[in-house]
Amino acid sequence: MITIRPSNQRGSANFGWLDTRHSFSFSNYYDPQHMGFGSLRVINEDKISPGQGFGTHGHRDMEIVTYVLQGVLEHRDSLGNGSIIRPGDVQRMSAGTGIMHSEFNASETEPVHLLQIWLLPATTGIDPGYEQIYIDPTEKRGRLRLVGSQDGRDGSVTIHQDVNLYSAVLDNGDQVSHTLAEDRIAWLQVAQGSLELNGQALTAGDGAAIQDLQDLTLVSPARETEFLLFDMAAHPSSVKPG
Repeated sequence: MITIRPSNQRGSANFGWLDTRHSFSFSNYYDPQHMGFGSLRVINEDKISPGQGFGTHGHRDMEIVTYVLQGVLEHRDSLGNGSIIRPGDVQRMSAGTGIMHSEFNASETEPVHLLQIWLLPATTGIDPGYEQIYIDPTEKRGRLRLVGSQDGRDGSVTIHQDVNLYSAVLDNGDQVSHTLAEDRIAWLQVAQGSLELNGQALTAGDGAAIQDLQDLTLVSPARETEFLLFDMAAHPSSVKPG
């Protein structure tokens, strides 16, 4: 079964410096029908104005993945990490017992466009941690590239939950397939472009919850379609947000 979450039905807020869309309930947006999916708790699509951002704030017991689509994002945290996140980078921050961080658009002239993803961890109270990798665009073109996993295999970031996170960039006519193992579910998030999932059309910002289905076929009818695919345990060990 495929259940599409249309882009225009997401929660939204515009603060001038931040234009954001929420696939699931977040902050002042509450929808009891969309509280998350499996271990996936948050997918926010953020556009941040030049020189603006989120001041220092805290998290705990959450796996936070940042995926930049356009522009540059500056990250600083209480572990002493400071980095610039660009398209092609994947950042994972484990909040664990508690972490403070800030995120700012590192450009004074161009906006930054990103996806911020929160996953409930399998275990509470782990040590906070940080990891950032770069994936060459050729590794995602025309194929599913593993960018996050529980064991950090194949050069992916380590996510402390039973999830395999894939990224792909498809051109017009490109097709990829994926098979879900028994007792697995998936979430598809279209970041840019348009996509057909088992014949169902999706466009940028759309998401799709996939359950009781094993064989997935993804075809791009347009150039430069970019998407994320979360392959997750149907019944994960998880905790409530701290």
